[in-house]
Amino acid sequence: IETHLCTTIDVCEQRDPKGLYEKARHGKIDGFTGISAPYEAPQEPELRIDTGCKTVEQSVATLIKKLAPRLY
Repeated sequence: IETHLCTTIDVCEQRDPKGLYEKARHGKIDGFTGISAPYEAPQEPELRIDTGCKTVEQSVATLIKKLAPRLY
């Protein structure tokens, strides 16, 4: 199934251990999605999980709940 894990760009930047967003904002990386290149979210994913307001465990549980009926 098409699954879209989404969050805000602010959360993406907070989770960026390599500092790529900061480099992109300072023009050191061209074509960086969401900064110097457009971000296009899936139009109609079967499942959308906002990882900005859910923990990893909650996100996994949501995914498993959606997949479980298809596995049995």
